[in-house]
Amino acid sequence: MRSFDLAPLYRSTVGFDRLFSMLDQASGLEAAPSPTYPPYNIERTGENAYRITVAVAGFTDKDLSIEVKEQALTIRGEKSAGEAEAKPDYLHQGIAARAFERRFQLADHVSVKGAALDHGLLHVDLVREIPEAMKPRQIAIGTGSGPRAIEATANRQAA
Repeated sequence: MRSFDLAPLYRSTVGFDRLFSMLDQASGLEAAPSPTYPPYNIERTGENAYRITVAVAGFTDKDLSIEVKEQALTIRGEKSAGEAEAKPDYLHQGIAARAFERRFQLADHVSVKGAALDHGLLHVDLVREIPEAMKPRQIAIGTGSGPRAIEATANRQAA
């Protein structure tokens, strides 16, 4: 397997550190273990709409927190230990109720629309809202020859 050294790019660019960190993680240069709990799905629900579904059986809405910071969505779960609750004596415990933290990198202009807990599944709805300035637009083509016709058209529109 080939490995790529991105160090020269770090020296000559500004503001791309998040991109390079993602490339390092994708290439396996940073050996961080990939969490497998809790399981999740990411689905496209529309042209600019997405949904992340996380299996959080046994957690209530009070046990879960969702935070968006610097284009990173973080979902945390931690069971609150009730003082009055007696800990059951399990013969077999197959349903995990351990604390977790799951992070998702969001693309530019993707924001969280809402979240709902339904039958042990946490649904987080996302939407990509592209600003008007970044959407494609049609440019009218003027008639005439050369830049003078364009300047004359601009002057007439300004007046």
